[in-house]
Formats: sequence, structure tokens, C-alpha cells
Amino acid sequence: MAIKNIIFDFGGVFLDVDYHRTERAFIDAGISNFSELYSQHSASPLFEDLETGKLNEVSFYDDLRKISGSRLADAEIKTCWNAILGGYYPQSIEKAKELKKKYRIFLFSNTNIIHYQRFMEIYHEQFGKDDFNSLFEKAWYSQEIGFRKPYPASYEWVLNDAGLKADETLFIDDTLVNIEGADQAGLHTIHLKPPMKVWELEL
Repeated sequence: MAIKNIIFDFGGVFLDVDYHRTERAFIDAGISNFSELYSQHSASPLFEDLETGKLNEVSFYDDLRKISGSRLADAEIKTCWNAILGGYYPQSIEKAKELKKKYRIFLFSNTNIIHYQRFMEIYHEQFGKDDFNSLFEKAWYSQEIGFRKPYPASYEWVLNDAGLKADETLFIDDTLVNIEGADQAGLHTIHLKPPMKVWELEL
């Protein structure tokens, strides 16, 4: 069946993200075991709770101090946590605009309120515009909907929310485990393996 819809991942597709920047920032700040708590491929319950909206910003800072034995101030944790975020890829923004003429396009991201606020600021700083989400028919963020990738139920939820059929929908993500979850939910998939970039795809 022909593809009618494309659901994009966010980090690594539209925005430069580097997990090692945050890991190094936390290590430099004294949390030496950060990589055991969070990575691109897995997250401890603390981070899953943050990314599904079960935990607010203040509670996240408190709980991170508890599990790490750290005495970092909230602002220091926020700076380290946001170190993961780089700039947007302008070519990806243009690719989305181009594909919008042929497909219904959507975004589905595992993120959290702390990162969300910062990457929306970055978009404004970089492009002088306020709403990255306007590029898409709909953007789903894990902390808002209470579901996160790679669980198949998360893909089923977004498909149902937009009234999309899995066999008419392509999902693009740079993280293999997320692709595997989407495969289980019946979507077509493209694993955007680094150094491949979304604007290089012929769609």
C-alpha cells in the first residue's frame, strides 16, 4: 500500500543531539555513573517517568540528587541535562517543508519538559520563529501523551490519535530500538543510521 503519512523522530533528525555532551557535563559535575542511568538506548525509571510526564521538573532534580548522591543545585542539573541539545539542521527543516507537499507529516519524540522548553528556545534563536511544531500536522511529545518509544503501544496510540493506518505510515528514527518497536506496531520504517541524514532520503 502506498505511503500517505510520515512520522519523524526529533532528536538526531531535526536537532543535533549528543548524549555524550550531557554525560561529560554530569561527570565533570561529579556524577560519575550517569551513563548507567541514561543513554540513547535505555533509561532508568527516573528518566522514563520524566519523559512520560509522571515526574515534574522539581521532583526530577530531587530524585536525581538522591540516586546519584549529588548536591548539585537545580540550575546546575538543568545546565548539564540540556547539554545534550545542539542546533537544528536547516536542511531537515527544508526537507520537512518539501515533504509536506506530498505527505501528511507528523513528529513523535521521546523528550521531557526541561528539554522541550530549551529546544523551542533554540528554534526561536536560530530561525527567529516561535513554533517548530507548525511544520507538522501534529507533534506528539512523550511527556504530554504519557507514552514513549520504543513500546509498540506508543505507536498505536499516535496512530489512533491521528486516525492513521499503520500500513500507510512511514516512521523515521535514528535509534534502532525505536525502529524495532515501530516495526512491531506494523509501520513501515527507515532507520536513519549515522551519518545518514534525513534530507538525503528520496521519499
